[in-house]
Amino acid sequence: MPDDIVTLDDIKAAHARIAAGVVRTPCLLSAALSALCDAEVYLKLETFQRSGSFKDRGALNRLLQLTDEEQARGVVAVSAGNHAQALAYHASRLGIEATLVMPTTAPYAKVSRTKAFGGKVVQCGETLDDGMKMMRKIQEEKGALFVSPYDDAQVVAGQGTIGLEIAQDVPSPDAIVVPIGGGGIITGIATVIKGEGAKTETAKTEMIGVEAAMYPSMYNLVRGKKAEVGGQTLAEGIAVKNPGERNAEAVKKWVADILLLSEPALETGVVALLEHARVLAEGAGAAPLAALLAYPERFKGKKVVLVICGANIDTRLLASVLTRTMARRGSLAHIEVSIADRPGVLAQVAGIFGEGGANIVEVSHRRMFEACAAKEAELDIVAETRNEEHIQELLSTLRAQGFRAARLNSCD
Repeated sequence: MPDDIVTLDDIKAAHARIAAGVVRTPCLLSAALSALCDAEVYLKLETFQRSGSFKDRGALNRLLQLTDEEQARGVVAVSAGNHAQALAYHASRLGIEATLVMPTTAPYAKVSRTKAFGGKVVQCGETLDDGMKMMRKIQEEKGALFVSPYDDAQVVAGQGTIGLEIAQDVPSPDAIVVPIGGGGIITGIATVIKGEGAKTETAKTEMIGVEAAMYPSMYNLVRGKKAEVGGQTLAEGIAVKNPGERNAEAVKKWVADILLLSEPALETGVVALLEHARVLAEGAGAAPLAALLAYPERFKGKKVVLVICGANIDTRLLASVLTRTMARRGSLAHIEVSIADRPGVLAQVAGIFGEGGANIVEVSHRRMFEACAAKEAELDIVAETRNEEHIQELLSTLRAQGFRAARLNSCD
């Protein structure tokens, strides 16, 4: 980050500068989530931005301050998706060429939308670190200006405008829960809420950061830990190995706690936000709610603002998360049944499911190349069920009628 430190005045100037180009997003009380979490829960819905995430703010603030010469050279960035989309959209609006280096593992939906917004996408490597090498090559060839997603003072100032809006909409919150990747968004918001010139009514507000347990990068940096970093996380938007060092200084100064979230917890956050608040969010966007559900005593009875930072979840990934959640709850069961290989037995098994109130979604009838006896076949059945008790009732009925039956699925 440049030597100049982001100030409240910088953020106020950014708010005025970008007002015409970004959405002034709502911060709404959710009665359903308040009841679920036993707290007063507000959602700051950055999912309303044109690119689907808070990144619009920082990207536009940076682009609007380019010189004519810098605009002519264009910009380049490395991103897993949201920063790339925001830069592509706003650069295209402003007539600036944007080249976005994205990992080959980036969700297809984010890659395709970045292209649709007018960005030139170069996919390289499996990690953002791999992309940095390609970015430097493009810089040398084109002379393009690198726009960091979090290590740039003007980008951080743009993200900090979220804090101004929260302060206007929710008087004296007890806590503001913010996802941490590179640390830009929590640094910007904390500057408004806790920094020099902050309102006295937010003096007692706790800034709480959340990270995927697979990527405890900021947690390691500010606490002197050495927890392993890496892996395939649902929250790829905050899967950052090397957060900004100046952002880490702000986190040390103003952030009360950093909570780490397991993959099942992140999945629970995505589903709970969709079911109870009718809000679609990606893993990083749902991480604040996941934190409330994973650490209920930490927030019980408090007025809490959750920064829902992005909505850009791949539809195939969302389908997988929803299916896995159904399996955990017992509303979807995967059952293997061994049967005698003769006419009418398959219908008998189907009848047991139907009479038991279960809906067969998929069935595979196998008799070849299996370990079963020559006169047997195996049924691989996926069925919609009511709950865990219902599944056990089906298994008991199948066994009582002479079938070998076992449940196969487990997502925990």
